[in-house]
Amino acid sequence: MNIILFDPTEIGKPLSKRDERAVHLLKVLHKNIGDSFDAGVLGGNLGNGLIEAVRLDGIVFSLDVKESPPLRLPICVSVGFPRPIQLRRLLRDLSNFGVEAIDLVGTDMGEKSYRDTKLLIDGGARAALIEGAAQARDTRLPLLSAYTTLDDWLEERPWDRARDTFVSASGRDRNLRISPILVVADNVRPEGSFGLLNMMGRPVVIAVGSERGWSDRERDKLEEAGFLRLSMGNRALRTETACIAAVVLAMEKMGKLE
Repeated sequence: MNIILFDPTEIGKPLSKRDERAVHLLKVLHKNIGDSFDAGVLGGNLGNGLIEAVRLDGIVFSLDVKESPPLRLPICVSVGFPRPIQLRRLLRDLSNFGVEAIDLVGTDMGEKSYRDTKLLIDGGARAALIEGAAQARDTRLPLLSAYTTLDDWLEERPWDRARDTFVSASGRDRNLRISPILVVADNVRPEGSFGLLNMMGRPVVIAVGSERGWSDRERDKLEEAGFLRLSMGNRALRTETACIAAVVLAMEKMGKLE
């Protein structure tokens, strides 16, 4: 981890020596009393931490966090539920990129049992998001939501409510109500290519199907909702690979890879 992140409720309390963050500080970074470390508060600012004491009940620390976290990418990723082991990695990596939101969606072709993953109720999903944020030296996590079906997601249109306050793709930190570009990754009779997408300074909502892809019914529903079906090449990609590739392509079009 490149930064030690603390929940606001943990401030002022000793950090247990069994906590993986304490192990990282003491065993990996070889920090001791009086040493500082990169730190941040989840949902808050970045800065430094200071180890004030190492006691039997844990590490006593203080924080000096005044630096604002990096801007979020104006990207929402909707993905058909992948296998749980893939989901953990995907949540970590998308959080690492700094996307604004992640929506997990049940699809016609997806394995129904994947929707019952315990990651969403046992803290595993949040832990993966925190891991990705810590790697990127960020304190904020993507908004994570789950929907039983694609129809439910399309009916709710979450991007029209909370996510119409995307940070503008120009990088200016303003709550601008910008209509996002809606795109779906699909190699079956696509309307064009992700590589030809013109972002025009707008945020983007990217929909990626499950490991078996989209049904024809879902393609019709997505098109009715205003989504462009775009290809990322003629090879069948793993769900998590398609998500990452789509985000990187969107970042390139936004000029976020410069």
